[in-house]
Amino acid sequence: MPWYNGDYPPSYKNQPKETREKAVEIANALLLDGAEEGVAIATGLKQARELLKNHKEQNHKTDNYGNE
Repeated sequence: MPWYNGDYPPSYKNQPKETREKAVEIANALLLDGAEEGVAIATGLKQARELLKNHKEQNHKTDNYGNE
């Protein structure tokens, strides 16, 4: 079951909004590719966390370029 318009799996409830939205996006894509719902939920959250962590680290490096 895809999630839309603020609807998301209960396990995403306490996640930061940015993480939750990215996890829903990833999980929905996995569902469209035929993944099982439980796998899509877990994978979506794991990948969203990793993606946003890497994005923040990269932005931090860019913001400090030449200042270190």
